[in-house]
Amino acid sequence: MDTVTSFLLEPYRTYDTGQILLETLAALLGVASTYFSTQRNIWVYPTGIVSTGIYIYLLFVFSLYGDMLINVYYTSMSIYGWILWGKATTDDETHVDVMRMTKKEMGIGAVLFVFSVLLVLGIYYYRPVIQHNFDLSFMNEVGFYYTHIDFIDAGLTATFLIGMWLMARRKLESWYFWIIGDVVAIVLFLIKGLGITSLQYIVFLALSIVGYYGWKQQIRSQELGLSKAG
Repeated sequence: MDTVTSFLLEPYRTYDTGQILLETLAALLGVASTYFSTQRNIWVYPTGIVSTGIYIYLLFVFSLYGDMLINVYYTSMSIYGWILWGKATTDDETHVDVMRMTKKEMGIGAVLFVFSVLLVLGIYYYRPVIQHNFDLSFMNEVGFYYTHIDFIDAGLTATFLIGMWLMARRKLESWYFWIIGDVVAIVLFLIKGLGITSLQYIVFLALSIVGYYGWKQQIRSQELGLSKAG
């Protein structure tokens, strides 16, 4: 237990109190966002946007510009989702109905997945320039210098993007991507030294499983209602 605790806390010895509090707040808001998503509640997006906004700031401070740009990507997708859910809320103006994925969306999702992987690898291609505050004098150092973590990162980003895109469209299958992504993220963020964030993804995983079954039950209720109406 002491070894595990030391592993989780050691990276934070170099952080100041404000940074630790901000990461904790971002993690809590991330958990709140995931909880709201399980309830089909539009507050999933305001809380999620603030959470990713904090991460953008922290990653900038830590000079993790590649991860920062990825979180900018997440934030833009959250704004997209907020707009779509705002148009689809039920009579209480807070909750939405959910649906199953179509074949057309499967094809679009595949294209988005490949695009996201290439985008992240493209960001990492220019890593020397990005890590030196976008100093173009480091252009001679750019190249395909990828690590195993980079490929995992790219795949994880694409997985979460598809999850966010499908959730914005209120699709049950979004939870498949969240569950897979959460499992990978738990390990990845431990490796990156973000112990609080890794613990956050353990909670995300549990909530994602709950969310999947909750949405599935809601769809069955909607289908039953349509069947009776017909």
